[in-house]
Amino acid sequence: MPDDLAPFTRRCERAVVTAYRDLRAHGSDDIAAFRACTTLYRIHHPEASLNEARRLVAEWIDLHVMRRAQAAASALAAGGQGRASHASH
Repeated sequence: MPDDLAPFTRRCERAVVTAYRDLRAHGSDDIAAFRACTTLYRIHHPEASLNEARRLVAEWIDLHVMRRAQAAASALAAGGQGRASHASH
């Protein structure tokens, strides 16, 4: 799912999602990356409560990371099924 289908509406949103992706790519587990991104959000928005920061970070990760991964997995599965049906003919 390209970013233009799920545009970033805030600079802090892009920063949080980029940090999450980078942390995961460099070996951080999901919880550690999530906590770091919640902290990052609260640095940008010190007025935000911890619960608000957690909710927003979770929404953004779901929108920009998890749904993209699910779309890519679905596309791969659909492509693999197409090859399998061609192979049987």
